[in-house]
Amino acid sequence: MSVLLLQLAGPLQSWGSSSRFARRSTENAPTKSGLIGLLAAAQGRSRADDLGDLAGLRFGVRADQPGVRVRDFQTAHHADTGEAMPVSERFYLADAVFLAAFEGDGALLEELYEALNAPVYLPYLGRRSCPPARSIPLGVREGALECVLDDHLWLAAQWYQEKRKHEPEVELGAWIDVREGETAHHELRDLPLSFAPEHRRYAMRGLEYIRVTVANPQGAPRPPAPAHDPMAALGGE
Repeated sequence: MSVLLLQLAGPLQSWGSSSRFARRSTENAPTKSGLIGLLAAAQGRSRADDLGDLAGLRFGVRADQPGVRVRDFQTAHHADTGEAMPVSERFYLADAVFLAAFEGDGALLEELYEALNAPVYLPYLGRRSCPPARSIPLGVREGALECVLDDHLWLAAQWYQEKRKHEPEVELGAWIDVREGETAHHELRDLPLSFAPEHRRYAMRGLEYIRVTVANPQGAPRPPAPAHDPMAALGGE
């Protein structure tokens, strides 16, 4: 099985799975629907195009640097009347870094990787006001989704790694699609069926939360264990 790896880092990210009137929230990690939208845009697909091949890919995301949730207030005026519209609340993740992965057919993933390197429409991290700070495509690897998320190097910023330099290894949280027939720990309406503006449709997808351990490049090595001296136990010199 092949896995496409994506690096998602920027000053701001916002990955909403639901919006209610003037409140635009964000999940704690990138959504599958948001990243399928990013992939489709990179390929130049229209909003009315079929998404079945992309929705069928198994998705996972690892929180390498969770970031901080921030809130912004925005105002707008009606284009026709000029009347002020209600103030809206918009939530973002600041200084976050994620490793996202799609598992599936190798040929399709290679096409997506090439598209990300020369995108038809520029990618953004959930909203157009959130440009990426690093290159998004990391490549296509062979292996299972869980294994790739477990052994890929830590993508957190150097200052964040140094902040945890007392930890030679760090534990990270990850969310992955459950396999067919498995029990989901959580469900989210985050599987896009259509991005058509007149009738956007999303289905539920089952998620599993796991923990993985990665090495900290800035971490201090553990001190060696003291050597056992049998003579010292006997009181000898």
